[in-house]
This record gives sequence, structure tokens and C-alpha cells, in this order.
Amino acid sequence: MNDVVLTERHGGVLVITLNRPEVRNAVDLAMAEGIAGALDALDRDDAVVGVITGAGGTFCAGMDLKALANSGRLRIGDRGFAGITERAAEKPLIAAVEGFAVGGGLEIALSCDLIVAARDAKLGLPEVKRGLVAAAGGLLRLSRRVPYHVAMELALTGDLYLAERLYGVGLVNRMTEPGAALETALDLARRIGSNAPLSLQASKRILASAPEWPMSEAWQRQAEIAEPVFDSDDASEGARAFAEKRDPVWRGR
Repeated sequence: MNDVVLTERHGGVLVITLNRPEVRNAVDLAMAEGIAGALDALDRDDAVVGVITGAGGTFCAGMDLKALANSGRLRIGDRGFAGITERAAEKPLIAAVEGFAVGGGLEIALSCDLIVAARDAKLGLPEVKRGLVAAAGGLLRLSRRVPYHVAMELALTGDLYLAERLYGVGLVNRMTEPGAALETALDLARRIGSNAPLSLQASKRILASAPEWPMSEAWQRQAEIAEPVFDSDDASEGARAFAEKRDPVWRGR
């Protein structure tokens, strides 16, 4: 990490803060490297859930076009643009959006598993207005997450839309009052993080991968991910805790 990407532990939650508020947290090479480093840390850490947010009242205004001229397309290894869009975290990841999540900023949010957004936050893919294409996951992910005509409107107009509208089509999981996105995301992260770590990671892998599996292979592929969880110490602990009417103590093994 570096000073343009900050990390802070909140119990079992790792908060990753994009910290270039003077340019609405636009992505330059240092930020892309910092995001990749933060996700590496989350994957190694005993934190169960990650939350990505932005400093200064905005999430991310996308690619820093000056940085694009100086550093190319800001890809970091196999993680892709901004160190996240092609390979995010193995653990659940929540975007907490205030202000703007546009262009590459929306693509970062779409790389997360859940999105919490302030009612007045604006989201969109304005690439067509700049002679570009939202090729860092924006088009690929939108086509799977919202109805066809909504995805086309977002992609082809390049306009920005209030989170309130996108909540209505299911792109946003939780909508909050302005200023409350991070706290709501933390509450959601804590709810998720109270569950068994191995179960969370396996469930995320299956949900993310299943649309690409042919039905003839789906059950076998699911079994390869799920069976080690059923054989884990945590699975035994979950059953004992239920029988003993107490909260389980997860070990992640």
C-alpha cells in the first residue's frame, strides 16, 4: 500500500480507502498499485470481508487521464485495471459509494460483490463521450447484473444516473442518506463476517463462476469447491454451536 490507498481494520473487516480527494480519487499508477497491494493483504489477512470507499466525499472519478498519458492503461499484473477489475479479492468485497463512481470508478465498484451507495451518488460509464470503451469490466459486468435495456442505456448514453434509480434495478444493494454509505457498508460487512470464512469464500466462488459453467459440468465443479467446506473443522463447529444454542467460533479451517 501507499499514501494514496489507506487500509484500516475494523474487527474482521478491512476498509480500503482511495485517498486522492483533490482529484476525486481518480486512478493513477500509484493508486492502482495500492489497490492491488491492499487486495493482496486482504487475501492474506485474517479479515473476513473488505470494504472499498473513497476519501473526501466521493468514491472514484475513474481513470486519471493525465496518468493514462504517462503510464499507459494502469493495469497491475493479472488484477487488471486499477489493480482490481480482472481479479479482485478471494473474500467478499463491498463498495461504499458517495459522490461519484464514474467510468473506471464504476468499474471498480462493479468489481466488488455488493454495492452500498448514498441516495445522491452518481454512477455511470461516460467512456463513449470521450471516444473510449468501458473495457475494464464495465460492459461485461453490467450485461450480467441489470436488464439488457438498462445496460444499453448506461453504456450508449454515457450519462450519469442517481444511485436511487440504480437501486431500483438491483445494481445497488443498499441505499443510504448522504454521508452514511461507509457505516452502512460496515454494518453489512459485519453481518457477512459473522459467518464461516470458508463458507463465504466458497459461496462467492460458486456464484461468480456458475454462469460460465455448462450444466453438464456444474454439479461437479460446485462439488470441487463445496466439499472441502463440508469436511472442515468449521462445519463441525457450526453443527455443535447450533446444537448447543451458542454462537459458533470460526477458525477458518
